[in-house]
Amino acid sequence: MNDTNADETNEGGTNADTNGETSDEPTFEAAEYADGTVTYPPHPVGPNGAERTGTVDLRAHEARVVTWTTSTATPPGVREPNTLAIVEFEMGEGYDGPPVRALGQVAVDPDDPDGGTFDVAIGDRVEPVHADELREPGAGIREPASQSWDGFRFRPVE
Repeated sequence: MNDTNADETNEGGTNADTNGETSDEPTFEAAEYADGTVTYPPHPVGPNGAERTGTVDLRAHEARVVTWTTSTATPPGVREPNTLAIVEFEMGEGYDGPPVRALGQVAVDPDDPDGGTFDVAIGDRVEPVHADELREPGAGIREPASQSWDGFRFRPVE
């Protein structure tokens, strides 16, 4: 399901938009398969056994909150409390594959004086936004250089 309005990830890992321009902005990459299905996280083979044919940048799609929760007992280095949401992406007309869902943190509300997250409710429209650190790299048992600490959070669409 290549959306002609969406950015596509090229082999070099940068984004190439439909005008051929590239950017260093990270992609929220899902996999597209020969049978037209899309999955997140990406897998080498699709749910029906189809071969992977490309990627879809989920930043180009709105999502709706399926459910959410707030955790008050978080792992080391993860903000506390930590609001998480399961969201379902709207893949557009003609997509008849299984729902494309993701689990992620809810973004911090810049207008909240206490640094809290946005309020979300089931059915709210959200968009993915990149965060440089989803957790503090020095906390926990992993070496900071052993993995990437960035990722995507969800914020409400106004």
